[in-house]
Amino acid sequence: MFLKSLLRLITVSALLSPVVNADVIHVNQHGFIIENKVQTDASPQQAWRAMIDNVGQWWPADHTWWGKAENLSIDEQAGGCFCETAGNNSAEHMRISFVDQYTLLRMTGGLGPLQGMGMHGALDWSFEQNEQGQTQITLKYTVSGINPGGYDTLAPIVDKVQAQQLGGLAEFLNPPE
Repeated sequence: MFLKSLLRLITVSALLSPVVNADVIHVNQHGFIIENKVQTDASPQQAWRAMIDNVGQWWPADHTWWGKAENLSIDEQAGGCFCETAGNNSAEHMRISFVDQYTLLRMTGGLGPLQGMGMHGALDWSFEQNEQGQTQITLKYTVSGINPGGYDTLAPIVDKVQAQQLGGLAEFLNPPE
């Protein structure tokens, strides 16, 4: 019951998120792969720095354990933590496993309810400048584990949440005028 309520909440909040391109690439009985893309006028360096240094300003607060995005931090080195701290409470959302600065940051683990479900994934944030000088930020999440209910319903929900998170970064980089 708790999981169904949480997934319903995630679905409703994710539907409100802006993103240029969101896609469930692959789903089978072992997991799924989702990919979201957005364009920004920021350089790869600016987009990277905003992602790392300002995570508490663009990450949706309703996708934190204690409701305050400003409690988030990203330590951008292999072995570093994408963590949340609220007083004596803390959570490791994901572990940093690969850094190619301004190009690719890979985090591993399970975000949100996936963590409690025992699922594991690789979350790649890639930054690529195109010929027009814009930066394409691609967020790709490859998740595996055991889910008795399968992944056909779960993958699109996680995809929408990832779209909301990437949309938050895009809006932070390109605020509405």
